[in-house]
Amino acid sequence: MDLTLQPLPAFQDNYIWLLATGSVAAVVDPGDAAPVRSALAERHLRLAAVLITHHHSDHMGGAAELAREHACPVYGPAREAIEAVDRPLTGGAEVDIPALQARFRVLDIPGHTAGHIAYGGHGIIFCGDTLFSAGCGRLFEGTAQQMCASLAKLAALPDDTRVCCGHEYTLANLKFAREVEPDNWDVREYERECAARRARGEPTLPSRLGRERRVNPFLRCAEPAVRDAARRRLGREPADAVEVFAAIRLWKDGFS
Repeated sequence: MDLTLQPLPAFQDNYIWLLATGSVAAVVDPGDAAPVRSALAERHLRLAAVLITHHHSDHMGGAAELAREHACPVYGPAREAIEAVDRPLTGGAEVDIPALQARFRVLDIPGHTAGHIAYGGHGIIFCGDTLFSAGCGRLFEGTAQQMCASLAKLAALPDDTRVCCGHEYTLANLKFAREVEPDNWDVREYERECAARRARGEPTLPSRLGRERRVNPFLRCAEPAVRDAARRRLGREPADAVEVFAAIRLWKDGFS
């Protein structure tokens, strides 16, 4: 059966991901139960599972409520304390949702939080706040080395993988990417496309991983132009790709 994928807007710029086939659905990172309830009612769907990538409240705040209402399991990271999770997971595990005929492989991707996980399958990666379109998450609990390793795992997925992240940050990220690589034509072209989508009230997501490797500075730390940008910020030659990443992540933290 074909799976349909829909981003449900929540809060100021979050997306909750709804995955459905027939009359059955699963949701990823429901920070708020209300948008999920509305989408389920509108499409006459039964909720079969909740998947959580990390412990921040805007990604899991509605999970317990939904689980009680639908008597469904809640999958989430074993290394983070999330009360609603009754199916704790670590990298290498699989999530099997028979009602959806769907199966996802779990990846450990720490950096944004210490126990952050992703779910990959069916040409999709649900990556929470680790990888954004044209950007990546802040290092709240992890190190630059951890985040680089996590991004490398995600970047190794096939080009046509749909990147389903947790926030509509794409235009702001592309503005920064243009500062890092002012001569990157792919960044400018993608920025035009995304601006047109937002003007029509459409999401910029999901992105595709092949494009992310062309426009996302945090996946391009080995590229000469990105390394040169880091060198200018540091005032010296960066030692390796991790130091390049750390320099541009710190730059992005203060960028507006």
